[in-house]
Amino acid sequence: MSLELSGIHHIAIICSDYERSKKFYTEVLNMTIVREVYRTERQSYKLDLALGSNYVIELFSFPAPPPRPSRPEACGLRHLAFQVNNIDIAVKELASKNVISEPIRIDPYTRKRFTFFTDPDGLPLELYEI
Repeated sequence: MSLELSGIHHIAIICSDYERSKKFYTEVLNMTIVREVYRTERQSYKLDLALGSNYVIELFSFPAPPPRPSRPEACGLRHLAFQVNNIDIAVKELASKNVISEPIRIDPYTRKRFTFFTDPDGLPLELYEI
């Protein structure tokens, strides 16, 4: 028997400031809250977020988490990429919410346009035009 993966269930993100990150993912990126719980034994919030009907992110808070090394790039998860239909509109919407994106580039292999920005903790996030 071989392992048969059927998809990605979710991505877990640990944040340093729960309220700031909750606002970013729900108000800036327009994700929907599926469930929010406070886990007393861990002094931690767990916020389940969806894009449309797809459950995608678990946002966690923990007391005093160490910063994530993003620069220079470190081993491990590099970034999260979100697909958009129109990158120009998406970048303008982010800018209207004071989120600065890098200049739009073109993927040399797919010829698709993309850009990067960061979440409140410096986690690299990508917009990729489909």
